[in-house]
Amino acid sequence: MSCRTIRLRLDGPAADRSYGIVVGAGVNATLGPTVVGAGAARSVVVADAAVEGTHAATVAASLTAAGSDVTRLVVPSGEASKSAAAATRLWQEFARLAVDRHTHVVAVGGGVIGDLAGFVAATFARGLPIWQVPTTLVAQVDSAIGGKTGINLDAGKNLVGAFWQPRGVFADITTLTTLPEREFVSGLAEVLKYGVILDAGFFAWLEEHAAAIRGREPAALLHVVERSAALKAHVVERDEHETTGLRAMLNYGHTFAHAFETAAGYGTLLHGEAVAIGMAAAARLAASLGRVEPAFITRQDALLRGLGLPVTAADLGWTPPPADDLLAIMGRDKKTVGGRLRFVLPSRIGHVDLVEGIDAALVRRVLTP
Repeated sequence: MSCRTIRLRLDGPAADRSYGIVVGAGVNATLGPTVVGAGAARSVVVADAAVEGTHAATVAASLTAAGSDVTRLVVPSGEASKSAAAATRLWQEFARLAVDRHTHVVAVGGGVIGDLAGFVAATFARGLPIWQVPTTLVAQVDSAIGGKTGINLDAGKNLVGAFWQPRGVFADITTLTTLPEREFVSGLAEVLKYGVILDAGFFAWLEEHAAAIRGREPAALLHVVERSAALKAHVVERDEHETTGLRAMLNYGHTFAHAFETAAGYGTLLHGEAVAIGMAAAARLAASLGRVEPAFITRQDALLRGLGLPVTAADLGWTPPPADDLLAIMGRDKKTVGGRLRFVLPSRIGHVDLVEGIDAALVRRVLTP
């Protein structure tokens, strides 16, 4: 199976931070020469405990064979590791290892590891080079691309972070065959999101190939990751720091989702599960505003279910708190401006807008079972 490199081009003064997103089967075993060729005579592999003996070992071996002096640091699995405490532990380890600005960080794992290691790299010694090696679907199609890093606080997700672009991303689709079913399916929420917000043709392709995707057929996985990564790169190139509103479109369903995750307690809902329920809620909010017809909801719900994703909290056996509690959490979301909630809402498959000034009563109605 062929590999493809998607180039994420950052123009102007950021041109030297443009980078490649390599997608294909087996790329983790061959990344060493690229990383070492970029100056990584010394590297620190920050790995999720779940992949320490597998994917992280493959990456470390490739780096070592290419001539890098490799140290491995392991982070416990789970959303709880995306925390100030975990960041502090890595900062202390970096200090103990006398890590300097010529040391490259290589993050191997899912979105938690990518966000955590990216944030630590952005802040230690005022910035270390980092490479993202995502091993989960949600990380390969979304979180590893674009330079958003961060940690959670009790008050909300991703409230502390930095924009810090990687030197490169390696998305090895063979790692997706090792994911537990629930985690793999969760990642499909971010894939479906791209079809809703940017690409009606991709949405239709997902509808036609849902069974192949659920079966993790290699050709289907390759197209899913390639197309999603290309769409994410397209957005980041045009709005790196989320200043024009374009990159905010990637948050479709996320205002609801982050509130669900915070209310449930980090780790109770997988991120993609919360996003799926959030997209369903956003579609219903859009319908209540007359932006979409009921047929939009029917079609989106059908694809969510076809990919194995939840549409309501009840699908997961979770009972959310009262709507007012969720609204209070949303009020602390980063996308809130001047106390006014902003939602990314569709007008059709393939197009969304950032909408402000929505009556809280309408949001409350959507959140009330």
